[in-house]
Amino acid sequence: MDSTAIKKEIKKPGLFTKKKKKAYSEGFTGITNILANIILAIFSIACIFPFIFVIIISLTSEQSLLQNGYSVFPSEWSLDAYKYLIESGGALAQSYIVTIIVTILGTIVNVTMVSTYAYAISRPNFAYRKQFTFLAFFTMLFGGGMVPSYIVMTQVLGLKNTIWALILPLAFNVFNIIVMRTFFQKSVPESIIESARIDGASELKIFIKMVIPLALPGIATIALFSTLAYWNDWFNAMLYIDYQNLVPLQHMLMKIEKNMEFIRQNAMLSGQVMSALPQESVRMAMVVISTLPIACTYPFFQKYFISGLTIGGVKE
Repeated sequence: MDSTAIKKEIKKPGLFTKKKKKAYSEGFTGITNILANIILAIFSIACIFPFIFVIIISLTSEQSLLQNGYSVFPSEWSLDAYKYLIESGGALAQSYIVTIIVTILGTIVNVTMVSTYAYAISRPNFAYRKQFTFLAFFTMLFGGGMVPSYIVMTQVLGLKNTIWALILPLAFNVFNIIVMRTFFQKSVPESIIESARIDGASELKIFIKMVIPLALPGIATIALFSTLAYWNDWFNAMLYIDYQNLVPLQHMLMKIEKNMEFIRQNAMLSGQVMSALPQESVRMAMVVISTLPIACTYPFFQKYFISGLTIGGVKE
């Protein structure tokens, strides 16, 4: 091909323009992805760093905290805070067991009640779905108050100083019902349920065999919400529990903190005892003990948690 033909090819409209646009687009996309990854990495580090910093403080000696303050690289490491909590006796281990039992049983009860209630009001053939939806939503806006709730739990139901006093107050959550109702409406087609009814399946069999497998992400989402609520609950224990053997973890940690505060404010204690008592590191150790199990279990629910929250947000 001579020079004249080459010049004609170059002068053809759009020959090199499309290639340049494609190259610019690919380059811009690559730079955008790199910047987005950097921003997300910084955001992730900013989110997880406070918890890591709390762990570092809990492993720092009290003397180092008094002299140098909080530091990412403390001058002296120590396990005195965790030893102090362990030396509190078997009460801490007992409270851990109580919290685990309450969390497991409470999550099962909550998921069962919420999923069945939400499934009923999500079906268009249920005649009273609007009335039951209103009843649930009304309790979300208005409540009887602390005194009527205490009277019902202690005098009417007689659940004071029982493990059910820690489970039943959180067993019915309206927000979880709304989440599950939306999930059932979006992920469980009515045609599948109708075909199962034609084949002679009962409502319970339809719910167990067909609805639950389809709604597993939503159920995992409300299970995570329920687990967090039961694990972090201390208020119901303060109201309804007097027996030491039924005190959950969060309330036990509050008691330890109050005991430390009492020791700190007692004017009869000597300065040597006060210096030997780990104060700030114990607080951070309490945070680690109470949050680490949940933080470790969250990644297993993450996939279902994301898909459960985003249901209905994108139309197919």
